[in-house]
Amino acid sequence: MTITCIEELRQLAKKRVPKMFYDYVDAGSWTEYSYRANESDLRRIEFRQRVAVDIAERSTMSRMIGQEVAMPVAIAPTGLTGMIHPDGKIHAARAAKKFGIPFTLSSMSICSLEAVSQATEGHPFWFQLYVLRDRQFVANLIDRAKAANCNALVVTMDLQVFGQRHKDINNGLSTPPKMTLRNVLNIASKPRWCWQMLNTKHRNFGNIIGHVSGVDNIDSMVEWTAQQYDPRLSWQDIEWIKRHWGGKLIVKGIMDVADAQRAVEAGADALIVSNHGGRQLDGVSSSITLLPEIVAAVGDRIEVHFDGGIRSGQDVLKAVALGARGTYIGRSMLYGLGAMGEEGVTTALSIIRNEFDLSMAFCGKTGVADIDSGILRVR
Repeated sequence: MTITCIEELRQLAKKRVPKMFYDYVDAGSWTEYSYRANESDLRRIEFRQRVAVDIAERSTMSRMIGQEVAMPVAIAPTGLTGMIHPDGKIHAARAAKKFGIPFTLSSMSICSLEAVSQATEGHPFWFQLYVLRDRQFVANLIDRAKAANCNALVVTMDLQVFGQRHKDINNGLSTPPKMTLRNVLNIASKPRWCWQMLNTKHRNFGNIIGHVSGVDNIDSMVEWTAQQYDPRLSWQDIEWIKRHWGGKLIVKGIMDVADAQRAVEAGADALIVSNHGGRQLDGVSSSITLLPEIVAAVGDRIEVHFDGGIRSGQDVLKAVALGARGTYIGRSMLYGLGAMGEEGVTTALSIIRNEFDLSMAFCGKTGVADIDSGILRVR
């Protein structure tokens, strides 16, 4: 099967993944204004094409928080990856390892830190942390991340409360999912997914179940986590995490200059300009709209990364041109995973790197360090 773009992976994933799980990925909160704006605002940015420039020697290599990467892209932490494809986190981590980019494991992953580390033969990866009320559990998670050879911690700042996602409500998506007649019939129509799901041993939330007293199954985990998301999260918590962790720290969910400045003061090594893929506060600006002002305010003191709406290598190029030192893909990776498993993730990464390289060449640039806003025009 020939796949030429991320959109074709999306269409194939839609056919192969049960509707309730596909819709979880391909959805935003409330009206989905911010979800759509992430993509549409990127599309409004145009390139300035240059000719008669020597582009024979090109490289997409770069660095993110001091780590060499094959391109300025990391795999973002995503939820329910194991329901898009069984052992989804392991497949994505393996693809990222082979490709030479960072993979970020979610706290709420079905595959545990230890399982991912074992599957990638101890290869370093990044770990995304939610700051929960149970600070001892958080400290233990950080220690487990160290033991699993994680070399960066990504703290998600914008999930103190949950945005309402209408598709999830209509589909009965919960933990565990509601097996309505409609959902059962739809799942039965996906025999490839069903067969693969029957053959995995990873079906629980591996970072939680068995690591909290009294939490040893899905029901007890749901009850425990419902009380754990902490609306009192503060920058003092980030300072405490930085001290306990002691390594590279990235804060995710920054959408305001004042918060970016606080991230610098708290000792973060990088921040991610991100509106959570339009899944939290609907009506907030797109990530790409706010990127330049945040870069202008703090970009000389902290690495500024970008997340939100990337569906091509051209989108990566636009974000880098506006000052991002690195970018993250979530949905693009999940479309590949849902379409073709690990091969699909590798295909998505290959598509993005090829588009990034060729678009960079058309703009007369030969390396990531040479890219600047001069290659863009905004209509």
